Amino acid sequence: MVTQRMSPESVENFIHEHLREDLRVYERQLNELNADIVEYVQLKHMIETILLNKGNGEGFKTQVNIGGNMFMKARADNANHLLVDIGLKVYVEFTIEEALRFVEMRIKVLTKQADVIRDKSIETKANIKLALLIIGDGQRLHMSEDNR
Repeated sequence: MVTQRMSPESVENFIHEHLREDLRVYERQLNELNADIVEYVQLKHMIETILLNKGNGEGFKTQVNIGGNMFMKARADNANHLLVDIGLKVYVEFTIEEALRFVEMRIKVLTKQADVIRDKSIETKANIKLALLIIGDGQRLHMSEDNR
């Protein structure tokens, strides 16, 4: 069986070119998923507030973001149906109860995806540390051999 030794320089290049790039990709994906989760959690809270106020029959007042963080006052007299962005700028009309179920399901799915990416990120960080430890141990071994 032939074993091939990698030089410390080639291991360092592998770390910088592959592992650190993978880590950056995982962190970017995790940030995007976390932003989506926050949006859905905010939507869930809004839907729950609408459900609580639904019994009084008055509707509700709110402020709507019209773009560029500029808000406009709005009043909804009937909140029995909601349009929910399900992704790719596609909106589906749901009843208030359906919207709540959809949002809760979407939060669970996104959280599981974030957990998977977080695990991959942790594994990549561990591989980087392991490779750096191997390089350090190899250099110490060569130094101790040179001192003999």
